[in-house]
Amino acid sequence: MNITEKTDEELLAIAKPLWLSLVKYSNEGNYGEFARNFSSAMARAVDQVVAGHQFANSELARNLSVEVDSLGIIRRGEHVTVLYRQRSTKKPGEWLGRLVLGYEDGNIRIFGASIF
Repeated sequence: MNITEKTDEELLAIAKPLWLSLVKYSNEGNYGEFARNFSSAMARAVDQVVAGHQFANSELARNLSVEVDSLGIIRRGEHVTVLYRQRSTKKPGEWLGRLVLGYEDGNIRIFGASIF
């Protein structure tokens, strides 16, 4: 099954725990757990050095709120992008969170994740 064939409810049920896991381990600066659901390409692109630099230098990356709102889902090709309203526990305002999911070797993996 292509992930794009799943309903919005199914996708949100899959995506939210993955997003909250990224939030938790970003806040803790724990790269091993942060990257455990990455696709192989994502793991190569965001290695421990890159993530460690972000964890050390970004106040936002270490102070993400677990209170998020899903804003929508975009389906394209073999991937879905789930958009979140993300807040910080220390900085005022809201950010756009983006989580790209797809299948790799029969498992759902994270192909992209960012906060703007």
